[in-house]
Amino acid sequence: MKKNEKRIKDLPAAERPYEKCLQAGPQALCDRDLLAVILRCGLPGMNSLELADQILEKLNASPFPGFPGLLHLSAKDLMGIPGIGQVKAVQLQCIGELSRRISMTSARRKLSFHDPYSIGDYYMEQLRHEEQEHLIMMMLDSKNNFLAESILAKGTVNEAHITPREIFVDAFRNHAVGIILVHNHPSGDPAPSHSDIAFTGRILACGDMVGVELLDHIIIGDRRIYSFREERLLDSLREKAHVF
Repeated sequence: MKKNEKRIKDLPAAERPYEKCLQAGPQALCDRDLLAVILRCGLPGMNSLELADQILEKLNASPFPGFPGLLHLSAKDLMGIPGIGQVKAVQLQCIGELSRRISMTSARRKLSFHDPYSIGDYYMEQLRHEEQEHLIMMMLDSKNNFLAESILAKGTVNEAHITPREIFVDAFRNHAVGIILVHNHPSGDPAPSHSDIAFTGRILACGDMVGVELLDHIIIGDRRIYSFREERLLDSLREKAHVF
């Protein structure tokens, strides 16, 4: 052991993450302590708490400070932190993915296809951290029961490219009579763009022609959503549509 190295076991019991967790539960741990427990060990000259400090410093310098940064940093980015090798980088990425899945599982229990905010909650953690637009279609039967979902497109930072034909081929394949479109705005602002409105109008008109109703188009921002149905924009678009 180096002269200035301070091992975790040399710290007072009240400062050791494991002991704090056993005594008061994981909710009593700060971010630094949680990371130290997961990392298990540091490296020569640096204990796990000090290594956790370096990771948090890297995360806080990212566009998404704190633990959300784990959903944005690649394994290569994480391995740029001294003491983080491939194994620890994968562990950290898995923490981010685990938190995302826990959030989605919790939101799914409250999912209602009549409530755009419950749909927004369900997709929020999946989509609000994405740096490109993703377009997802939820497919429903005649009783509004969930049939399937499909990721239709992963686009550039500003748009996802998809044609009405691709949408309705998927809907027919799953015998859907109703669909809900969901996509994200990486900017964090869920307000629809002119192209979002025009695209929604085309899908609405095509759906009316082929008997597959567009029930809503929900845009996910950063902890905010925009629902075309809630804002009565679907009604407005339907009135303007010319279906022959």
